[in-house]
Amino acid sequence: MAQSKELYDAILNGDAKKAHAATEAALAAGAVPLRLISESMVPAMDEVGRLFEAEEYFVPELLLAGRAMRSALELLRPLMAASGEKLGTRVVIGTVKGDLHDIGKNIVGSMLEGSGFEVIDLGADVSPEKFVAAVEERKPQVVCMSALLTVTMPAMKTTIDALSSAGLRTKVKVLIGGAPVTSQYAKEIGADGYSESASGAVGLVRNLMAGA
Repeated sequence: MAQSKELYDAILNGDAKKAHAATEAALAAGAVPLRLISESMVPAMDEVGRLFEAEEYFVPELLLAGRAMRSALELLRPLMAASGEKLGTRVVIGTVKGDLHDIGKNIVGSMLEGSGFEVIDLGADVSPEKFVAAVEERKPQVVCMSALLTVTMPAMKTTIDALSSAGLRTKVKVLIGGAPVTSQYAKEIGADGYSESASGAVGLVRNLMAGA
């Protein structure tokens, strides 16, 4: 439908007001929330990720697209909750303890949310205990941790150890990322995966869930 194309374009162009208006128009025309997500929002965020990988989009464009996507989701969430519809895979994300950087984490969260995942953002400087509590309470399938400083990377292992001690490690997939993080480090600390980019993180979550 035309409204779905308008929503796609609004997200791709990072226009939050148009995304909100297009969502309202689509709903008024009888669109189903989950179909709007799968047919307009997910493809739009996939294209944003592709443009970023191709270096045609940069961090500002990613942030604007994420904001536009969230403006549409604000309208859809209450309707989905009322009808019992769910986004599917639930992801807990946060920047580890001692690290206040959150731009990269925010981009990954936006990309995941725009790709149809339910995202619970714990923010920055998140302690292992807070990650454990979120897993216990929200029962996600995936935990994503970010670190932008070499000195805060050990908090990733501490968090994984805390999940193990709480008997939760086998219940979630743990993914890590951030400028100093490597795939080798992910293997060393027992994470399930690593990505160096937001679109890569989305693909990794999809692959892990497809094989779950």
